[in-house]
Amino acid sequence: MINESYFNGFILLGFTRHPRLEKIISGVVFFFYTIALMGNMAIILLSFLDDHLQTPMYFFLRNLAILDLCYSTNIVPQMLVNIWGKDKRITFGGCAFQLFNDVTLCIVECILLAVMSYDRFNAVCKPLHYMTIMNSQLCHGLVAMAWLVSVISCMILSPYAMSLPRCGHHNLDHFFCEISAMVKNACVDTTAIEVTTFVACLLMVLVPFLLILVSYGFIAVTVLKIKSATGRQKALGTCSSHLIVVFIFYGTLIYMYIQPGNSPNQDEGKLLSIFYSIVTPSLNPLIYTLRNKEFKGAMKRLIGKEKHFM
Repeated sequence: MINESYFNGFILLGFTRHPRLEKIISGVVFFFYTIALMGNMAIILLSFLDDHLQTPMYFFLRNLAILDLCYSTNIVPQMLVNIWGKDKRITFGGCAFQLFNDVTLCIVECILLAVMSYDRFNAVCKPLHYMTIMNSQLCHGLVAMAWLVSVISCMILSPYAMSLPRCGHHNLDHFFCEISAMVKNACVDTTAIEVTTFVACLLMVLVPFLLILVSYGFIAVTVLKIKSATGRQKALGTCSSHLIVVFIFYGTLIYMYIQPGNSPNQDEGKLLSIFYSIVTPSLNPLIYTLRNKEFKGAMKRLIGKEKHFM
């Protein structure tokens, strides 16, 4: 039993109802987290060090890598400590910090993926004016806008969720401080925050997703007009990687949050959370680098320089 007078945090239950599954999940999470660390750090370093990668596309990709690195690190270490150790507690302040980062980083990624689709639209549909349109000032402005909108949205949702009365309920049926789990832990009518969260998801998740679809609609029309098979293949190659990431990330988010009256159960929600917050950040560098000739070339040049100095 926990005394309310000295403990004001939460017990992260995780998958304690399925102890065998919990160990398997922790191993899978650790594997994907290791890939996320190595892959995203490689993207960040290469995009800084190689002169051939100083373009708007790789500027946004570098920002996505930094974002994914922060996103997974915000969740995984605490999750593994709770699974592998006996103490599954998290302080109120630690929970608030984790929730704030989770909401902010998730919204930034939604907007950043939409910005990247706009970048691909200009690269394919307006190649002659691409560098003029996607100038350094615009690129930095779009990233700053994504962060500003995300922080403002988070300042509405996170304090609202953390301030809900809990009536001494400390058990949080999740492996991290996630907003839907916080709402379910409340002992009051949560209709207002559920509606607020749903509207925020419509604006911050569904609207960017629709903008991405519109951008790729124009891209598809332009690609179909290209007579050269080589040109058509090159245009598709620059966009296919981004589309894979988009459908993986947005698919799980939309299924999780934009289902009024039909949200997934708690166990299903936890598995989906692992997918969009841990698996996707590790898939991003693999999808972008393995399918990208310029990144492979940058890696070879970097290895070649190291061998030359040795």
